[in-house]
Amino acid sequence: MSRRAATLAGIVGATAAAALLALTPAFEGTRLETYRDLGGVLTYCTGATEDAAWGKRYTPEQCRAQLERDLERHAAGIAACLPMDRLTDGQKTAFVDAAYNIGVAAFCGSSMARLANAGDMQGACDALLMWNKVGGREVAGLVRRRQAEHALCTGGLP
Repeated sequence: MSRRAATLAGIVGATAAAALLALTPAFEGTRLETYRDLGGVLTYCTGATEDAAWGKRYTPEQCRAQLERDLERHAAGIAACLPMDRLTDGQKTAFVDAAYNIGVAAFCGSSMARLANAGDMQGACDALLMWNKVGGREVAGLVRRRQAEHALCTGGLP
């Protein structure tokens, strides 16, 4: 296990970390060159946007390392607004994956975080389903992703 993956596990727990390292790439996909996502944001590897440079190519190893860094950063970011010790492994996985997709600031300012902090976990999990649009239009891939996160959030991990 890499140092970054170990740090991610330290934030969310080993089970949720393993789930994130499988779930996030399944929905993001991995591309070894920069591209524009549905929102027009310059992106690379497994949905990474930090320091994106047009025309750059990446190895699978670089993409894996970037994913681990990004998941660690997003987990730490939401841990600052939503204490992880209150969450199940499924909720940690769902919320960190959502934050990875929408950003930490959007997550922490959302009804998901507000409801979870108020103790309404069903409401927080249900609020995931609202984040399925890009530019005001519903996107089938986001609908599927939010349904998967919702299932994890409400039912947990096997």
